[in-house]
Amino acid sequence: MITAEHLGRAVDELGLSGLPVLVHAALRSFGVPLDGGADTLVDALVGRGCTILVPAFTETHFGVAPPPSPSMRPARNGVDYSRPSLRDSLPAPAVYSPDCGLVNPRLGAFPAVVLARADVHRGRHPLNSFAAVGPDAAALVRAQGPDDVYAPLRALAERDGRSLLIGVGLNRMTVLHLAEQQSGRRLFRRWARAGDGRTTLVEVGSCSEGFPRLAPWLSPGARTTTVGAARWDAHAVRETLAAATAALVADPELTRCSAHCRSCQDAIAGGPLD
Repeated sequence: MITAEHLGRAVDELGLSGLPVLVHAALRSFGVPLDGGADTLVDALVGRGCTILVPAFTETHFGVAPPPSPSMRPARNGVDYSRPSLRDSLPAPAVYSPDCGLVNPRLGAFPAVVLARADVHRGRHPLNSFAAVGPDAAALVRAQGPDDVYAPLRALAERDGRSLLIGVGLNRMTVLHLAEQQSGRRLFRRWARAGDGRTTLVEVGSCSEGFPRLAPWLSPGARTTTVGAARWDAHAVRETLAAATAALVADPELTRCSAHCRSCQDAIAGGPLD
């Protein structure tokens, strides 16, 4: 069984104490149970002065089908508008609120545990919010809104934060979507319901399945350890953004996951057109 002591040693070994940390974690990667579950991992980080930031996405709960109006259907948006959307047959979703307590279950158990904390702070993006606990939690998510989805990641970089991958690969590193934006790609637009009931366009990221191809540029700067069967990779966000952005500017095709991915194709071309 993995104990709080094991986790604390890993935090110390990676030099994370006192820093804000964006955590992507697959708890099953430990191979054996965590004593106390995911809360033990939260406590191990917060107990060493870390602020934990997690993606708390809710596309599955608050996404809306593309409206028929051409003005609400940007070209080169990673969407084939000729295909029917599953959301066309679903009831109209409710309006997102930061205190809704919901999160896409595909993100795993860790974000849900962070959201359940009494002192959690959550951003205002209706589809791709971030949530945080710890001393800098409010400051990290304060600026996030529908038109600035990655404000928490910029705040993380400004505070010399880290991106921590626990048992997952670079295809789960959300920071790399900000690198895409910094390289000149426009973010995709998706649809959500505004407070007045109208459908509105909001910013979201693109396909991330090709991100592991950035490993030669990012791995040299990573610090790594192992807890149980889980590999922990800690990346300095500021340096990661600089390296990934430079790599994408030099070779925009680098993150294409396949020849047939519409999302990759449109992102590499520059993203949505007005």
